[in-house]
Amino acid sequence: MNTYKLICAGRLDFGSQRSYEKVVQFFQQRSEDHYRNAILLKPEEIFNEEELALIVPRRIWPEASEKHWRNTVKLMQYVAQFAVAGLFKVWVIKDRQLIERFFIEPDSDKGVVMAFRKGRSLLHEEGKEADARAALDKAIAKFERHSMAYAYRGYVNYRLQNYDDAHYDFTKSIHLHEGNAEAWLGRARVYMRREAWPEAIADLQQALKYSIPHEPMYWEARRLKGFCHMQQEEYEEALADYRLLARRPFREDDPNYRHVPEVWARMGDALRALGQLDEALEAYDRHVAEARKRDQQPEAGATEARTRLADKAAKVLG
Repeated sequence: MNTYKLICAGRLDFGSQRSYEKVVQFFQQRSEDHYRNAILLKPEEIFNEEELALIVPRRIWPEASEKHWRNTVKLMQYVAQFAVAGLFKVWVIKDRQLIERFFIEPDSDKGVVMAFRKGRSLLHEEGKEADARAALDKAIAKFERHSMAYAYRGYVNYRLQNYDDAHYDFTKSIHLHEGNAEAWLGRARVYMRREAWPEAIADLQQALKYSIPHEPMYWEARRLKGFCHMQQEEYEEALADYRLLARRPFREDDPNYRHVPEVWARMGDALRALGQLDEALEAYDRHVAEARKRDQQPEAGATEARTRLADKAAKVLG
């Protein structure tokens, strides 16, 4: 029998006692009658009556049958239609390769759901920040425990350079759902703007904890963490992050792909600071090659450092 590694994590909020009780009942009925209990998630493990929510801290099944994981995804998609907020993520992995992923969230005509989706969509449109914030304000007004709405409003405020407001929104989002990696990453960016490097590193550690290497966000957090360590002259720690990034083969459609030359440049800087000059020269060479591969201009500072190291090596040899 073919088996798969399955990773699940997330939260769905139902907003009222009545909706919550209905969802619990539906979940149990469909698990037993429709799926014959061939479900990986058990109701007693995931439903939280105090918060009126379905909450799954990261769970990993090393060997799950296709029937079990597909049934689980279908059931989660079914119950999500009754939620007012949240996001539930599923990753299906075979032989260390991601073969499918599902981001399950509320999709209905409820006012809070429509306001949130509108605000999130507008966030990606140039010049629509005010409209995005208004829509997210509306979502929060309708459901004050909307962790995702606070996180996205935080990104709106960050883009508008309202860093104090962004810090408030990201902190609120984290308070409502500690597992919201997007909020940890967002608040880390605020701390970086303030040059509060230790605080940024702590939040980036949390972003890494609540994301997985199959998400672009995980590698963004890793890259930013390396940068913060560099600012504190913690070169060994920075180098550890950059080595992991350098070994990762990013696809061209991955947002981290364009940052690969930067990773090699900073790796060269860290190696040079540690006195590992031969490796630093190799890293700068790789920076130039990766930049040209992407039609980017190599960094002037990196190419100058490369030239100095190459000249020094030539003198030693000559």
